[in-house]
Amino acid sequence: MFGKQKKDSRTYGIIGLGRFGYALASELAEAGAELLVIDRDEEKVRELRDVTENAYVVKNLDKKSLLETGIKNCDVAVVCIGEQMGTSILTTLHLVSIGVPTVIAKANSAEHGEILERLGAEVVYPERDMAVRLALRLESSRILDFVQLSKKINITKVAVPDSMVGQSIKSLNLRSKLGVNIIAIENKESVMEDVRPEYELRQNDILHISGSEEGMLHLTDWIEKEKNS
Repeated sequence: MFGKQKKDSRTYGIIGLGRFGYALASELAEAGAELLVIDRDEEKVRELRDVTENAYVVKNLDKKSLLETGIKNCDVAVVCIGEQMGTSILTTLHLVSIGVPTVIAKANSAEHGEILERLGAEVVYPERDMAVRLALRLESSRILDFVQLSKKINITKVAVPDSMVGQSIKSLNLRSKLGVNIIAIENKESVMEDVRPEYELRQNDILHISGSEEGMLHLTDWIEKEKNS
């Protein structure tokens, strides 16, 4: 069971390991997030046990089964089963009713999304959001990847511009300047999840950054200025 976490970082629950859910879980795990995943397919669940011990095969997504996994203790739960509208709606309803603070649900149509919003979920449309993702990557050669969970929750990977090499995390102060947070730093040697303020950026470092949609737009503009400075 996924118990209450002592870490300050957010914890995520992913329900449904289709193409969207599996990719999302992999990205969050790579960024160092605490993760719980659920699917009815034993093979998909087994694959993700390499990145989280909290991976469960659940055949029936009723309230009792969801509570048994411990998903109630997640800060964010993402319902990635948009193709099965009935299951998606009921699962979203259960997550909201058991008190998960933020419930995000995948929708395949405007009608589906409207129902999910009325239940209290934030809604994502992966096909539409893919265009946003592509646009951000095309706009800045330094943006390596982008995952949008909602307007408030986005995660991106950014290659450090040459002008930032040697600067410390504290001196960059991205939270104050842009409203985004560095949640991990990746390089050839390792992935640093506990980002220290005194750490000085090195060439070929990759920053894992989280923030709102607005913050990501500010980040893109700022990276372009840094790249050209």
